[in-house]
Amino acid sequence: MSSICIIFAAELQANFSCNRRETMGIYINKGNSDFRDIVAHEYVDKTSLIPRINAMLNSESRYSCVTRCRRFGKSMAAKMLCAYYDKSCDSRELFRGLEAEKDESFGTYLNKYYVISIDMTDFTTKYRGERNIVKLIQQEIIDEVVDIFPDVNVKERDDLMDILYRISESTGERFFMIIDEWDAILREMGTDEYITTSYVDLLRRLFKGSGSNKVFSGAYLTGILPIKKFNTESALNNFCEYSMIDPAFLAPCFGFTKEEVKILAEKHNASMGELKMWYDGYNIGREKSIYNPYSVMKALQRGVCKSYWTTTGAYDSVNTYIQMNFEGLKDDIIRMLSGEHVYVNTTEFRNDMRIVRSKNDVFTVLIHLGYLAYDEKEQECYIPNKEVADEMNNAISATTWEPLVKTIQNSKSLLEATILGNEQAVAKGIDQAHDEHTSILSYNDENSLACVLSVAYIWAKNEYVIHREYATGKGYADLVMIPRRNVSKPAIVIELKFNHSADTALDQIKRKEYPTKLAEYTGDMLLVGINYDKESKQHTCKT
Repeated sequence: MSSICIIFAAELQANFSCNRRETMGIYINKGNSDFRDIVAHEYVDKTSLIPRINAMLNSESRYSCVTRCRRFGKSMAAKMLCAYYDKSCDSRELFRGLEAEKDESFGTYLNKYYVISIDMTDFTTKYRGERNIVKLIQQEIIDEVVDIFPDVNVKERDDLMDILYRISESTGERFFMIIDEWDAILREMGTDEYITTSYVDLLRRLFKGSGSNKVFSGAYLTGILPIKKFNTESALNNFCEYSMIDPAFLAPCFGFTKEEVKILAEKHNASMGELKMWYDGYNIGREKSIYNPYSVMKALQRGVCKSYWTTTGAYDSVNTYIQMNFEGLKDDIIRMLSGEHVYVNTTEFRNDMRIVRSKNDVFTVLIHLGYLAYDEKEQECYIPNKEVADEMNNAISATTWEPLVKTIQNSKSLLEATILGNEQAVAKGIDQAHDEHTSILSYNDENSLACVLSVAYIWAKNEYVIHREYATGKGYADLVMIPRRNVSKPAIVIELKFNHSADTALDQIKRKEYPTKLAEYTGDMLLVGINYDKESKQHTCKT
């Protein structure tokens, strides 16, 4: 289990000096200062990644590509690995007491390699509009490498790999290479085929050439998208990939686990329930409860839960994707906004945000971007938490997708009518939801009828924590809505019947003692019975 490690800056300045044996560089011999700054403040220990990477060094699995959505700890992990492997400094004290130190491999590889560490977003910013960006990247790295190894024989037409290979041959040294945001060039300059081809060729030259294993003990790439597929295979199919969809054993190394958030919540006297509602919900591999780390830390620092992560990136791409005219896409978006999970086939996506050919591709992109979560076992996607749901609603409001905008407006009116006890308006509102969404709903039994309630009460998710088929008393209520903190509205218990009566539904709530089970809720409670008549195809309501 990861732990929370708090280290103070003054101690770090006194005890964690770099003890450099080499000149510090921008891309090589960067040292450990970046990671020192990270652990100088409240640090959630993710060093368990180190033994896992150690186990793959100098093997057929030495090349790793870890992809996560924005602000999920990719860059922090890259800085940690740089501090650990970089032989230009001594990082032993920096890792004192952390998880990695407990592993038997810790001392074996600590500060043992020349590390080349680059962040591709630095280059996309610096050389935006330059068609020769790949050549410029190589030249900047070559200049630093030659400074460190002045005796290397450089020929006129040498590229980066030629020089690294010659160094390895003459010195016996192997390198560890880190490329943070490896896909930035493809995401930001992907429309220029010359640039993308040049970049992919560089990566293949480095990591898939005849001398790659001689030069590199390992390589670690991070990004948002997995390695792009060309035709039927990956351009770098010798990389082990760990993504939001298939994280393997690296799932707990990124994002915050429930146990980690619980420790943080106790330390900051914060509500675990609020943190869970806002930032939990990512089901990543074997980890069934992963929290957004960026938003959790922001909420603890600022003392309030609200949208933090979703404001750090443009939502334009999400608007574009959810408006694509693929069959069933908009219906499934409605289902997910109402709390449902929908099936997705993630295997067809080409790992290119510009090549989106189906509804499945749209959902797969949104999973990689973090706007949808993915249940690997069930092969389903869903909206993970309130932070994402709020921004999804904002995105939809800004679109020209009138049917869903209307659905949300109608849902808001339905909630108001429910609270006011306007039985006819409630029945009419649910009838309307039934009629408008027959493409996604089946009404042949009571169980499937419950789906209409989720859609009809989409808006309620803004103010209520909603439970479907909530276990209460002697049975199951079809829908229980508990008001969020600081929302001064009653809790609502809804029972749905099929070909009976609204009175029967209301009586069932009382007989099964639903309110007794919710006794810990001290506010007002509204009981609602709803019946669907198969012959008239209409709902009736009783409160």
